[in-house]
Amino acid sequence: MPNIKDSIHITSLSKQFKGETLPALQDVTAVIKAGTITGLVGPDGAGKTTLLRLMAGLLLPTQGKISVLGFDTVKEPENLHDVIGYMPQKFGLYEDLTVIENLNFYAALHNLSEEEKPKVFEKMFHFTALRPFTERLAGNLSGGMKQKLGLACSLLGRPKVLLLDEPSVGVDPISRRELWEMVQELVQQGICVVWSTAYLDEADQCGEVLLLNKGKLLFYGPPKELTKRVRARVFEMDILFKKRRLILKEFLKRPDIIDGVIQGNKLRFVCSPSFHIEEKEAKWQAVAPRFEDAFIDILGGSHNGESALAENMPFKHIKGGNHPILAENLTKMFGTFTAAKDISFEIKQGEIFGLLGPNGAGKSTIFKMLCGILQPTAGRALVSGYNLKTAPSRARSRIGYMAQKFSLYGDLSVQENLDFFSGIYGLVGQRRLKEVQQMISIFDLSSYLRSNAGLLPLGYKQRLALACSLMHEPDVLFLDEPTSGVDPLVRREFWNHINGMVEKGVTIMVTTHFMEEAEYCDRIALIYGGVNIATGTPMELKDKVKTKKRPNPSLEEAFIALIERIDRKKAS
Repeated sequence: MPNIKDSIHITSLSKQFKGETLPALQDVTAVIKAGTITGLVGPDGAGKTTLLRLMAGLLLPTQGKISVLGFDTVKEPENLHDVIGYMPQKFGLYEDLTVIENLNFYAALHNLSEEEKPKVFEKMFHFTALRPFTERLAGNLSGGMKQKLGLACSLLGRPKVLLLDEPSVGVDPISRRELWEMVQELVQQGICVVWSTAYLDEADQCGEVLLLNKGKLLFYGPPKELTKRVRARVFEMDILFKKRRLILKEFLKRPDIIDGVIQGNKLRFVCSPSFHIEEKEAKWQAVAPRFEDAFIDILGGSHNGESALAENMPFKHIKGGNHPILAENLTKMFGTFTAAKDISFEIKQGEIFGLLGPNGAGKSTIFKMLCGILQPTAGRALVSGYNLKTAPSRARSRIGYMAQKFSLYGDLSVQENLDFFSGIYGLVGQRRLKEVQQMISIFDLSSYLRSNAGLLPLGYKQRLALACSLMHEPDVLFLDEPTSGVDPLVRREFWNHINGMVEKGVTIMVTTHFMEEAEYCDRIALIYGGVNIATGTPMELKDKVKTKKRPNPSLEEAFIALIERIDRKKAS
């Protein structure tokens, strides 16, 4: 095998798909080094997955070339199989096979002998901590475990180059940290890793980053080099917690504000070079920029804070002073297993309530009981005063639900999905036509109306799913990881809509593994082992884990520390 320090050479690479007017990739040139993690970032449709598939030899370039460890991906594709491990974006394993059956299958694909397998498998079990789950069906694993199994299977061929397409999507912060540590261990062994990610805090930790947009390479180099472009242009501002959404919206209208996000009791802004702090803005404090700040800046900034969706929505009135969502001692048993135990909380009108927790903690079970999808073993759930057990139809008519996995009909077109769901929600006549057309306009779906929903770019799949859940103007909206895997620009677009709807009296419950967006919540319940271990505002949860060594913990640090505290109590 050629001893080449630079593992992947990309030269004047372009890819044009048949029937598409714009190229998926255009004149990309880069050298990706061994012994480091190279991040691959960009908005939805930027060309990230196309580039990874070209590196793996699964696609042929239209122009240019790629060599991997000296092997040309077009002329020597058979040699790539021996040096590349590829983990696709979608879970590529067999969900109806157990963990050990998947490992055996992939070992056979990589020609691992029966003599080699025990030693290699033992290493994978130690590496991934999957030994207790060898007989569990892959489809029944938590999100984090699935990703660990996928990584283990991609490593069975002992690759020199590892291509990972968004391996941490849908994975909780603890599992994400474990995945990152596993990959860093591989890098120390000299493996070249290309990690495509929608989490830009991960990109910040990479040795180098390729930033793509519309098929073009906008930046290649260490992430700190890109971050320099917004140096002295990032500020934080203390605000009244109750007014943070309105204040953010007002500031995002200003031409000298590039981006703005909520961080608990603070607002964080990226400003243009022309920005100057006025006397009335003396509370603004300059802070160190992040890679995400520079990412948003180089792409031209985020949305202006307006939501056409919210503007067209009437203010909601909940009759009789009922809480929009009420959980009373909710418990759910599956056989002898307790998935959720004695869960109680009240959610006020116009509140964003976050349900956080590791994969497998019981969040989805609680979520489904509150939506009426699952019946509790004990306790009760009410929506707008209606009991989901005794008056399920009335309760569900007040609910909008966006599922964690793309829940629409992939074989139907965008237009057919909109027509179908408007009918399911009981819309008829002119109102039905009006609501469908409004959703097409607000979510910019007109170019995709005849496209099968299953083939849409991820950002547009999520837009369509949100549109279908909102056409009947629900009182309560349940969002199960609504921005999982989407880029920061789409994430901000979604939260503009969410913030706007809340100001119109809509009540929202959301689950997320992305701690930055959990900061938008008014209150959070942290679920672990089927139990609510902490409830409070984002700031209150962070205050619970403050120490002298950690005076200003992030929400992700609070998440991890609170769970580790429970684990220590159980162990003692």
